[in-house]
Amino acid sequence: MMSSLRLFFTAVLLILFVGSCTVQKSPITGSKRAYGYSWQQELEIGKEADKQIQQQYGVYDDGQVQEYVERIGQKVLEVSHMRREDTDPKYRNTEFYFRVLNSPVVNAFALPGGYIYVTRGLLAHLTNEAQLAVVLGHEIAHVAARHASQRAFEQQLGQIALIGGAVAGEELLGVPGQSVLQLGSQAAQFLFLSYGRDDERESDQLGVEYAAMKHYEAEDGAGFFSALERISEQSGQSIPSWQSSHPDPSERAKRIPELAQQWEQKGYEQDIENTDEYMSVIDGIVYGQNPREGFTEDGNFYHPELKFQFDYPDTWEIVNQPTLVAAVNQNQDAISLMQIDSEAGSPKASVMNYVAQDGFTVQSQQSVQQNGLSGYEATAIATTEDGTNYKFLVYGVAYDGNIYRFTNYSLAQKFEDYRPFFEETSYSFSELTDKDKLNREPVRLQTKKLDQSRSLSVFVDDLPMDITSEDVAILNQIESGAHVEQGSWIKIPRR
Repeated sequence: MMSSLRLFFTAVLLILFVGSCTVQKSPITGSKRAYGYSWQQELEIGKEADKQIQQQYGVYDDGQVQEYVERIGQKVLEVSHMRREDTDPKYRNTEFYFRVLNSPVVNAFALPGGYIYVTRGLLAHLTNEAQLAVVLGHEIAHVAARHASQRAFEQQLGQIALIGGAVAGEELLGVPGQSVLQLGSQAAQFLFLSYGRDDERESDQLGVEYAAMKHYEAEDGAGFFSALERISEQSGQSIPSWQSSHPDPSERAKRIPELAQQWEQKGYEQDIENTDEYMSVIDGIVYGQNPREGFTEDGNFYHPELKFQFDYPDTWEIVNQPTLVAAVNQNQDAISLMQIDSEAGSPKASVMNYVAQDGFTVQSQQSVQQNGLSGYEATAIATTEDGTNYKFLVYGVAYDGNIYRFTNYSLAQKFEDYRPFFEETSYSFSELTDKDKLNREPVRLQTKKLDQSRSLSVFVDDLPMDITSEDVAILNQIESGAHVEQGSWIKIPRR
C-alpha cells in the first residue's frame, strides 16, 4: 500500500547499524539470497519498532474492529508463503500481529518480522472484506518477501546505515535528524523503508494470490486503488508514475483484476465479498481527525479529554500526535513541542532533566507563574557533534495531575527572533473551560443498506463541516451524483 508513509512528525526515527550481509533462503522462492539482516534480527527489529509505532500513533480503541482485522489477517496468512508445508520452520512458526492504528490517514504498512498495520482511515475507505483481504495479503507479502531486509542489504552496498529509507543528511526543520535525536527530541521524522516498484508489484501479485486462495473476490481490490488515485488528485499530490517509487494507482487498479483472473483460471473460485459483515464492523468508526484527542481552531489548540488549551502563532502549523503536539513555523526553522512528562515529579524536575543532557549548557532558569499555574523554565545552548549551536527555551507546567513540558528551539542565531513566539505558545497553556470545546465530538461513519434505489445527492445535504460530496463519493468508491441501487450499502459521515 502506501508503504513509505513519510508523515511529518508522526513517529520516531529508527537508527539501526547494519552489519555484514546474511545469506538465507527466501520464504517465497526457497532459494538462497543476500539480506541485510538475519531473520532473527528482523524479528527483533519488528518487535522494538512495534512498541514505538503503537506509542506514536495509538491503537484504535474498538475491540470489535481490532478483532475483525486480526481474524481476516490470520485467515489470509494461512495460505501465504509463511504457512506452507515446504516453508522453513523459522518462517512458518513466526507469529504475526495485525493492528488498527488510530490515524485518519489512508494507509497500511508492514514491519519486518510479522507486524502488519492498517489505519482506521484506510478501513473507512474500503467497501468490503475482499478488499481488506487484498490489502492485508499485500502487507503479509512484504514481510514474506523480506523486502525491508533486501533494501537494507542494498543500502549496505551504498554505505547507508539507516534502515527505513532514511538518507544520510536527511533534514528535519533544517536540523539533521540524527542530531535532533542526540539532543533528545521525541519528534524526529520517521522514514519507513521506501520499497521499489518491483517490490510493490510483487506484493500486489502475492496479495491477490493469497486473497484468491481464500476465495475472496480479489479483483475488488482494484476499487481501493482507484479511490486512492482520487484521494491523491483531490489533495493535489498526484504525480506522474515515472516519478514515484510506487506503481501508479491507476496501473495497479488495472493490473489487479488481471491477476485475479489468472487465479480464477487456475481453479480458484472467487465469490466472497462479505460486504454485510464489513459494513457492520465499521459502522460508527471515527472518520477524520478526532477532536476528543485535540483540535485546532482560530489559532488555538484545544484538548477536550485533558481539558487544556494553548495559543500558537497564526501562521504556524500544528501537528497533533498521541505523544506530542508540535507547532512549526512556515520556514521550518523553529519548533515548539508540547508533551506530557510521565517521569518527572515537578515542572522544575522536567525542565532540568531535559537540559541536563550531554551537549547542553544552561544559561538561565527560574520559577514561573502563568494563568494561575506553577511552572519552571530554563534557556540552554546545545551543541551537536558537527559544532552547530541550537538554543532552547524549555518550559514545564503542572496541571491536573500531569507535568506538561514545552520544548522550544531554533538555531542559536535565530533564537531571539523566535523567542516571543515560543513564550506566547508556552505561557498560554491553561485550563479549558469552554463547554462548546469540551463537548466537541468526532465525525463517525454511518453505514446503511438501502431498501430502495436512491441518488447519492440525497445523503450529502447535511454533511459535517469540511466534508464534501466528493469525499463521500470516494468513501463509497462511486462517482459524485451516482445512483445507489437497492440492496447496496452506503457510508455517510455524521456527527
